[in-house]
Amino acid sequence: MSNIITGLHHVTAMASDAQKNVDFYAGILGLRMVKKTINFDAPNVYHLYYGDEVGNPGTIMTFFPISGLTRGRKGKGQLTVTSFSIPENALDYWMKRLEKFNIPYHKPQERFDGEIFIYFEDNDGLGVELVANKMDNRSGFTYGQIPLEYAVKGFYGVSLSEEGYERTAGLLTEKMDHKLISEKGNRFRFSASGKAGDFVDVICEPDGLRGLGGSGTVHHLAFATANDQTQQQVRERILQQGLNVTPMLDRQYFHSIYFREPGGVLFEVATSDIGFTLDEPKEHLGAALKLPPWEEPNRTEIEKGLKTIELNVDKFMD
Repeated sequence: MSNIITGLHHVTAMASDAQKNVDFYAGILGLRMVKKTINFDAPNVYHLYYGDEVGNPGTIMTFFPISGLTRGRKGKGQLTVTSFSIPENALDYWMKRLEKFNIPYHKPQERFDGEIFIYFEDNDGLGVELVANKMDNRSGFTYGQIPLEYAVKGFYGVSLSEEGYERTAGLLTEKMDHKLISEKGNRFRFSASGKAGDFVDVICEPDGLRGLGGSGTVHHLAFATANDQTQQQVRERILQQGLNVTPMLDRQYFHSIYFREPGGVLFEVATSDIGFTLDEPKEHLGAALKLPPWEEPNRTEIEKGLKTIELNVDKFMD
């Protein structure tokens, strides 16, 4: 029987400056901005989406940039590291690129038998890894400013910091189609697909501080499911677990449900059947500010309240 959770969909985080966010993720990391829209729950705030050429599930990093937002604290009850997948031979390229743009990074480390990665942080302190591996057959952004042989392919996985791993592990394995595939020390790795891009590492850190929301912290982690029917099946499973789940919410490019897992991380399950070409052709994704139909009458007021941002990747060419 096929899984109704198929892997990761997106990660959404908080930022304090929209232009710096664009410069870091679209400029330095070379992700494609696939959608420039608004937070549907707070229309005076951008919602910026970055990913591969069309924003396939498992590649999408999104942000709510709120000007001047106080920096948060990474800790227990949060997704603390978002890991991106790069080609096996790309680490030297990326270390030189980070040095060029004065971004400090930790020296390469090894994890789980040959998984080599570097850790660094964005302008707000959000934890980011680049993981060099030969398991990922996806292509990066083929006509971006990063040479394809070094380009980010999408997510490698995510790391959740938890008081303990048992209840979160139980939810993932019993209700969300994940399997435990590796463990070492206090790190337990789960995956729905078993493929690079869908790894969920649960890190048991009972002595760590609890995280505090703010810029540089992750707002929620979204898992992928095929459509509204499979999403409803997930919702019923989560309700059976005794957790509170929202009704289905229309996010224009996918439909969503939300709930908090036992350790405190906000989980979302998003459908994969709509996508970002709904209102823009592939060639022009991310070019214009797109509003949901119910906000179009308010476009003039919304645009006045948003700071202008520029997508100028030429200054980040090698």
